[in-house]
Amino acid sequence: MARPGRPRGLSAAGKKELWERWRAGESVSDIARALNKPAGSIHGMIEATGGFSPPQRRRRGCALTLVEREEISRGLATGESLRAIADRLGRPASTVCREVNRNGGRKNYRATSADEKAWFRARRPKRCLLAMNERLRDVVARKLKEDWSPEQISGWLRKEYPEDEAMRVSHETIYRTLFVQARGALKRELLAHLRSGRMMRKGRHASTKGQPRGQIKEAVSIRERPPEAEDRAVPGHWEGDLLSGSRNTHIATLVERSSRFVMLVRVTGKDTESVVAALSEQIRRLPKTMMATLTWDRGPEMAAHQQFTVATDVAVYFCDPKSPWQRGTSENTNRLIRQYLPRRTDLSVCTIKQTSTRSRSSSIPDLARL
Repeated sequence: MARPGRPRGLSAAGKKELWERWRAGESVSDIARALNKPAGSIHGMIEATGGFSPPQRRRRGCALTLVEREEISRGLATGESLRAIADRLGRPASTVCREVNRNGGRKNYRATSADEKAWFRARRPKRCLLAMNERLRDVVARKLKEDWSPEQISGWLRKEYPEDEAMRVSHETIYRTLFVQARGALKRELLAHLRSGRMMRKGRHASTKGQPRGQIKEAVSIRERPPEAEDRAVPGHWEGDLLSGSRNTHIATLVERSSRFVMLVRVTGKDTESVVAALSEQIRRLPKTMMATLTWDRGPEMAAHQQFTVATDVAVYFCDPKSPWQRGTSENTNRLIRQYLPRRTDLSVCTIKQTSTRSRSSSIPDLARL
């Protein structure tokens, strides 16, 4: 008997709710409270699949259904022949014969048990692509060790081996192979080379709990940003964010959307006055043609955005709350920088020249275009 609170005690509806809540970014503890299950059990269920919701299983159209199996069971109980039962169901007699023989015979056939066994036997897990292709696996592992992201590896393979279909793999397959260790194709230590540093997939809408975000007064939505900023055809449109290190040290990152040029700006504090002053000084050094818009998240460090616009004549647009992917170029750049300037780094001991050089190091692969 299953112990109370075990994940396998969840109904199909409960499992569906679990994964819906996980994809929405809820924490394990919140999901556990909602489903009245121990947090450890919920975490174990999520960890077993690497944070990926398992695909919904479906029966083949030609497979026997539970209703048909119940008809077979009733026919056997009344002494009908297998051929008569098959004719009544519109099935070949051989199908009914195999069904009965593999599930206990005429005397021991039970519809529910037979249906469960058929559902179990139908599981044919597809072997992981990277487990089957050693050459591809070795290339992917080597690039991961060089701190390439799965998306960069996937794009590079298409360019490096344009005529070799065997050397293709999607970034999702790489992530799944890393997170779902049961596949065994990529070693677990390679997870340390992912920019997020996570051990499982997190929901896209993961909350920024405890952060006073979304309180920017008179914020102009990213949806009002001019079209030329969207298609990257014209330079001068920037994305920005604030990176923090140890000892209360901070650096602002600015990425130009068209050229992907990166500027790192030291700030004396994360308060809005310090951030706006440092950014204004840096932006004013640029040619007028390179100063059009700046897109930021809902962090309080840009609360004085109107002061920044007055000082630089650069319009500031804000992402929707908890939607960092709307400035994907900046997010990707930050993850790249974090590989070389992790959170524990004291940013005050790095000169801007050193920091800029490291961020553009030739050992870092080209940024993926988001």
